[in-house]
Amino acid sequence: TSRFLWSRRVFTRLSRQRRWAELFEQLDLNKDGRVDVNELRIGLAARGLLSHSSQIVRAGDTNADGQLDFEEFTQYLRAHEKRLHLMFHSLDRNNDGEIDVGEIQHALHTLGIDITLEEAARILQSMDRDSTMTIDWNEWRDHFLFNPLHNMEDVAQYWKHSVMLDIGEQLTVPDEFSERERSAGFVWRQLMAGAVAGSVSRTGTAPLDRLKVFLQVHGSRSDKGNVLSGLRAMVKEGGPAALWRGNGINVLKIAPETAIKFLAYEQIKWLMRGSKDGAPLRVQERFVAGSLAGATAQTIIYPMEVLKTRLTLRKTGQYSGVADCAKQILVKEGVRAFYKGYVPNILGIIPYAGIDLAVYETLKNSWLQRHRDGSADPGVLVLVGCGTVSSTCGQLASYPLALIRTRMQAQASVKGAPPVSMATLFRSIVVQEGVMGLYRGIAPNFLKVIPAVSISYVVYEHMRKVLGVGS
Repeated sequence: TSRFLWSRRVFTRLSRQRRWAELFEQLDLNKDGRVDVNELRIGLAARGLLSHSSQIVRAGDTNADGQLDFEEFTQYLRAHEKRLHLMFHSLDRNNDGEIDVGEIQHALHTLGIDITLEEAARILQSMDRDSTMTIDWNEWRDHFLFNPLHNMEDVAQYWKHSVMLDIGEQLTVPDEFSERERSAGFVWRQLMAGAVAGSVSRTGTAPLDRLKVFLQVHGSRSDKGNVLSGLRAMVKEGGPAALWRGNGINVLKIAPETAIKFLAYEQIKWLMRGSKDGAPLRVQERFVAGSLAGATAQTIIYPMEVLKTRLTLRKTGQYSGVADCAKQILVKEGVRAFYKGYVPNILGIIPYAGIDLAVYETLKNSWLQRHRDGSADPGVLVLVGCGTVSSTCGQLASYPLALIRTRMQAQASVKGAPPVSMATLFRSIVVQEGVMGLYRGIAPNFLKVIPAVSISYVVYEHMRKVLGVGS
């Protein structure tokens, strides 16, 4: 038996070497013993495969000459086939040597992508060459051999949502990261790229954000009734620099909030699953864990939210800086002032996170189902569009609570005086300004969404390259 197994392994190795040699010969169009990016692109196109030639050459080119000789070619294929083999066995749950529709459905479900059995069958048919409605190892290997982006984890990789776009609110549910991504240091580099993108995005849209806060607090009494007159009034009061009041602390709070939320999410996920190495959470579990993580982060950094509102609304010369603002609030209003508006803020996490996640998952699943046979990469417009629509829907749902939070944060009461409750403020706004009063400032808020998303995405992609996230 041992001699038979040894002979079988030798035969398999020899047939694999022969197959690789035939492939190399077919791809080496000019017969110079090397395959460059252009030759690989032409060869893959002839086989009806999407071109990932530059990525393949970059991964296998050990001597950095921009080409693959036969040794480099076989080393790349050997390593890639090994990864594909491990992936195949992880999907083959019943260890029968074949992947069926149920196993495909389950694999995508663990990544938060829910599809029907019929949709799973269509995915399977794109790989099933012998029409058995199952995929064996050879079919799996041949389908993915020159398509390094087409694996289950990479499909999810494109749809990392919460670190990619920043529209001024940090209430999105954190993304799922694999154990491989954590061990490679990918997570913190990705979070850092997102934080830098958010900083640039918030700075670029700070004037509209300041105008939104003014309209939320002063409502119809403000002389900043529309966007242009509001911006002119701010410049008149304090010069062009006045447009960026409160932006410093708004940027400063990104890093601690992102880090705390991610760490809290990982701990809550561990408690929910009982193991740090457990499978990714389902969408409903992600909503619960994400909301709790968001509440934890907001609880810790909430004094910075109050300071941001006060500094945004300040008049020229009122505060000399963040420390002076904090000192005056502490002396005049006491420690409790740093948590004004905390309750509506925490309540606002639920509709924002829930609707944002639900809309994003719906749009993501819809795209994946329509393009199941194409590239795993949805492209910039799809990603930005899905993120913008979902975040905007989340903001729209939670906006009344955000407005009440901002008004409560802005209250400068005498130390010891009873604070105005959330319910009292809500009734007062509805009676005096009508239901639309709960949406004061939503116009500049929506106006800043597209520039904020565009800036954050461009900077995020640049930072990914700088930090080597995509490599």
